[in-house]
Amino acid sequence: MSKIGIFVGTAGGTSMKVANALIEAFEIEEDDVINMEEDFDDVEEQLLAYDVLFLGSSTWGQGDLHFSWVDPILEIEDESIDFSSKRVAFFGAGDCIKHGEHFCSAIGKLHKTFTGAGAKAIGFMPKDSYNYEFSLAEMDDKLCGLAIDEHNESEKTTQRIEQWVGILKSELGD
Repeated sequence: MSKIGIFVGTAGGTSMKVANALIEAFEIEEDDVINMEEDFDDVEEQLLAYDVLFLGSSTWGQGDLHFSWVDPILEIEDESIDFSSKRVAFFGAGDCIKHGEHFCSAIGKLHKTFTGAGAKAIGFMPKDSYNYEFSLAEMDDKLCGLAIDEHNESEKTTQRIEQWVGILKSELGD
């Protein structure tokens, strides 16, 4: 089985809620769950240590990543770190009503950085159950990962997580 690491930048706890569901669904050890703000130190030693990465971020401001992702993203882009041997899935939190003009765009930014560094993106979600104006996470009529809105659509969270886990298990096949 592939070694899976979860890396999550969160403030309000929604992205960590998803991370906890992934821990259970994929039987991931606590040591393999990295809170970007508290536990992250090194791109090469931590991110490159895994075959599969589940990367999460809440969306802030005008579609920005959680601040804990800023330095690692700059390092990956500036130093051309190679992720071509990695499979990566993205998840995040946003608000489709108050910030519908950039709903969960943070995961779109993560997608751009990691696929730009060679990673293979997995876990695309159908967008038909979502209602928002615009998102950088939207690609080819799907979302590039799991988008959660606990503010306005909390009743859909469990079903969305279960659907995404099913997609990931099918794509990982191990």
